[in-house]
Amino acid sequence: QVQLAESGGGLVQAGGSLRLSCAPSGRAFSVNTMGWFRQAPGKEREFVATIAWNYGNTYYADSVKGRFTISRDYARNTLILQMNSLKPEDTAIYYCAATQVAGATLSREFPYWGQGTQVTVSS
Repeated sequence: QVQLAESGGGLVQAGGSLRLSCAPSGRAFSVNTMGWFRQAPGKEREFVATIAWNYGNTYYADSVKGRFTISRDYARNTLILQMNSLKPEDTAIYYCAATQVAGATLSREFPYWGQGTQVTVSS
């Protein structure tokens, strides 16, 4: 089992920035891909970004490309999502996820999930 503990999120004005963190524990050595997904009210959960945990390759949804950066803090063994130029449509609950599947981007490929953290962007 892999446990995921998220932090960050909150309320920010449009154009502002937020930083999300996620610390894996348990059998974290088995993880190959980590990522962020989000779910807005009344909408399905959607892919935001993923990173190959041991190699650093990144992949982004078109809607966040150029504004969001996913990375690994190797010193703290923590997943980071830096969100800049935030828009009201970025408002959602953001979930950290992990999987042993290399190159995974679909939510059904991720068996491990954090509790979610709310991000609200006001206009």
